[in-house]
Amino acid sequence: MTFEAVEQAHRREWAAVLAATMRLTRDFDEAEDAVQEAFESAMAVWPEEGVPPNPGGWLTTTAKRKALDRMRRADALARKLPLLVVPDGSPEVIEDQRLRLIFMCCHPALALNARVALTLRLVCGLPTSEIAHLFLVPQATMAARLTMAKKKIRSAGIPFQVPDDLTSRLPAVLAVVYLVYTAGSTDRALELATLLESLLPSPEVFGLLALIRLSVARSAARFVDGKPVPLAAQDRSLWDHEAIAAALPLVEKALRGGGPYALQAAIAALHASAPTYADTDWPQILALYDELVAVYPSPTAALGRAVALAEIDGPAAGLAEADRLSVDLGHYYLLHAARAEFLRALGRCPEAAEADRLAASLAPTPAEAAFFRERVDSRARP
Repeated sequence: MTFEAVEQAHRREWAAVLAATMRLTRDFDEAEDAVQEAFESAMAVWPEEGVPPNPGGWLTTTAKRKALDRMRRADALARKLPLLVVPDGSPEVIEDQRLRLIFMCCHPALALNARVALTLRLVCGLPTSEIAHLFLVPQATMAARLTMAKKKIRSAGIPFQVPDDLTSRLPAVLAVVYLVYTAGSTDRALELATLLESLLPSPEVFGLLALIRLSVARSAARFVDGKPVPLAAQDRSLWDHEAIAAALPLVEKALRGGGPYALQAAIAALHASAPTYADTDWPQILALYDELVAVYPSPTAALGRAVALAEIDGPAAGLAEADRLSVDLGHYYLLHAARAEFLRALGRCPEAAEADRLAASLAPTPAEAAFFRERVDSRARP
């Protein structure tokens, strides 16, 4: 049970413990080392003395003590220069160290990929090896990227604080959490969105949290024996309907703002609320996609609109939209998967098979590539 308690504390408390320690050390690496040592101490002490009533407080105190020991041993207290800008006495919008950490990691001066990687490392506490796996790069490459991002924060004097103008900076934070979600690290994205909702409740935060919760609620039906299952063929009895019902009030609160995450959450809610695929409210989904494309004109949103249009006006209409998007989405495997479905419905099977082959060649995982290849093979059998 002790291992589970430490693991749970790691997921819940890492960001707060690291942020508190960084306020002391004003240095990333020293803070990370001290926090890691604190968790190692917990593995040694908690089995003997029991899990403390306040694990986060215990870990923070231990990490700070270890950081101070390191600084004293190096005589750092006398000669240390501040490597992070921490304005003294400046007003802060929200007094929470985790939120300061998130806004620092998501600062627009950093490249977007660097923001995502730093957030996974510093806010979620993921090891560099796991982040490298998500980005499909060698561990050494990711370690170098993280080091460069930290140097950028130091050299640019990016402050360890919540900005006064949350309206302009919040989209950058939400974009990072959304990328964590779309990269496949759904559990971590859910943690980040839940943390943001508790610290900074607002319509778009509600929308992103609802979108991720609805995705998690349907995850059990997305794969069978390791193979992806299309929405139309999913066993909806495997969906977590209680979790879906719990997410719907969040969607309602999100729609008061009408931003892109709220609209995506509303689309996901309509899919999740339909008893069967045939019962899906495609006209309402198309209307939401129309609004989404208007406020957030991304090619992937336009592809979702093409699928909804095909359900209403037929596969020829969907194919025409997909072909129009090929210039921007030719590298995206789901564009070719959608084209294959439209072409097959129109009886153009050889072209559909070629689109499936393209989807297989571009698929991000072996399981998805195998799915599209098998679809080609199954259609070729007499």
